[in-house]
Amino acid sequence: MRAIALLFALSTIASAQGVQPGVQGDYTIKNFKFVSGESLPELRIHYTTLGKPRRDAKGIVRNAVLIGHGTGGTGRAFLSRTFAGEIFGPGQLLDTANYYVILPDGLGHGGSSKPSNGLHAKFPHYDYDDMVRAEYLMVTDGLKVNHLRLIMGTSMGCMHAWVYGYMYPTFADGLVPLACAPVPLAGRNRMIRRMMMDDILDSPDYNGGEYTTQPHGLRAALGQLYIMSSAPLVQHKAAPTRDKADSIIRAYINANMKTTDANDMLYYFDASRNYDPSPHLGEISTPVLAINSADDFVNPPELGIVDTLITHVKGAKFVMIPISDKTRGHGTHSLPAVWGNYLKDFMATLPER
Repeated sequence: MRAIALLFALSTIASAQGVQPGVQGDYTIKNFKFVSGESLPELRIHYTTLGKPRRDAKGIVRNAVLIGHGTGGTGRAFLSRTFAGEIFGPGQLLDTANYYVILPDGLGHGGSSKPSNGLHAKFPHYDYDDMVRAEYLMVTDGLKVNHLRLIMGTSMGCMHAWVYGYMYPTFADGLVPLACAPVPLAGRNRMIRRMMMDDILDSPDYNGGEYTTQPHGLRAALGQLYIMSSAPLVQHKAAPTRDKADSIIRAYINANMKTTDANDMLYYFDASRNYDPSPHLGEISTPVLAINSADDFVNPPELGIVDTLITHVKGAKFVMIPISDKTRGHGTHSLPAVWGNYLKDFMATLPER
């Protein structure tokens, strides 16, 4: 989700934190056909990479790790101190001296092709299958990486990890979906997405997507997003008084009105409309470590969804992280300091290559 907008938008520039900036690039796909039947003559996928790929005697890449971001985020969000600083450095779990880390900007996001580039509401209506397929082409054809050690993902990237599991079942040694469930988006999760999309679409100044300034309904959508992305303990600690609460939410909305495009937001939330890995769970043969947190507004533990479905996936483990002063609601997905030990144990179980 764009929970990363809440956590990652606060990240400082990587170089200022001593985190390597990585190498950026673009891969262009010619005549990309979307599930909807629409097409683009050129589709650009932007990416950042850290480290270098290593191939075995057969030419198979054995050290690549793909990490997918949340709705509204970008791959470079993972260069934050709280993510890269905890996991990519010397001696750390995904030390980029040993691993080749690939951080894509998903279709519709960041430096990749998106509605705000010019097509606005005429941009093809992409879904998660389109996003995963475009990303797969970027990795395999653009970067010439024919195998991944891990596919990780936060929120939307978490859902993409599940899609990878059945669309490309032999592509990775392990899947690590963080903060999602492998089922259609329903209940409160879908309701709040629907409200955000309607806030934009029903705004009188939306003008069919051809607005000259961001439509007023975007403010309401951003307010919904703030609630969706965080958690009561975090919010109360940050805003223990009425005036502080008013100040924080107004500052958040005002800041994000300057950096968020309404068409982009509408499209990237609508992209989840037909997500549903549940019929394919038995097809997933890759080991899975799924992690959620108990204070996640989007995936509350009382639903018990993942607990039940994880039993249908061979070699899968599900971890529910209890609420603590270290968790950050849905945004816990972006804090390796909280879940890194589970990832370490999981990686130790993967087959040697």
